[in-house]
Amino acid sequence: MRVLGISGSLRNGSWNGKLLEAAAELLPGDAELELYDGLKAVPPYDEDDDTADGPAAAAHFRAAIAGADAILFATPEYNSSVPGQLKNAIDWASRPLATNPLRNKPVAVVGASTGAFGAVWAQAELRKVLSATGARVVEGEVAVGHAQTRFDEDGRLADHDIREQLEEVVRVLHAEAVVRQASLAAA
Repeated sequence: MRVLGISGSLRNGSWNGKLLEAAAELLPGDAELELYDGLKAVPPYDEDDDTADGPAAAAHFRAAIAGADAILFATPEYNSSVPGQLKNAIDWASRPLATNPLRNKPVAVVGASTGAFGAVWAQAELRKVLSATGARVVEGEVAVGHAQTRFDEDGRLADHDIREQLEEVVRVLHAEAVVRQASLAAA
């Protein structure tokens, strides 16, 4: 099983990238997390450019989503919302609505920030956007506030309670992906 990890932060060594790395360690043995690293290259959405596959970076993003069994998003919070580059890439992936690669795809949202609330508003906004695309947003939340204090000097998640929350979200996401795989196989 292939889980695509998408960080809404473009920064190297971001807390959200580290959160995805921690999630990779918690996946069951039959699953692998692949970190998507092309978000920065996706151009601003423009319907005039949305022909055939669209720009190469947008087509690559769509293909990465289509090829995944599930997606785990990790988002920071910028101005109380989702980072623009992440929202923009989802706009590319969401078209056409009826057949987009996010439709019926199990997705989960987690987040980390240096502020006290762990990107909870951005996570809520991202869940709303993903639901609008037709994705199957799984229950569960991981809000890593004061992220700089939650990881050790090697960048590993050191907070036991947050690790347990992350493990539960990963478990639920995996279970939804297994159900979807079985449904697709039976069709």
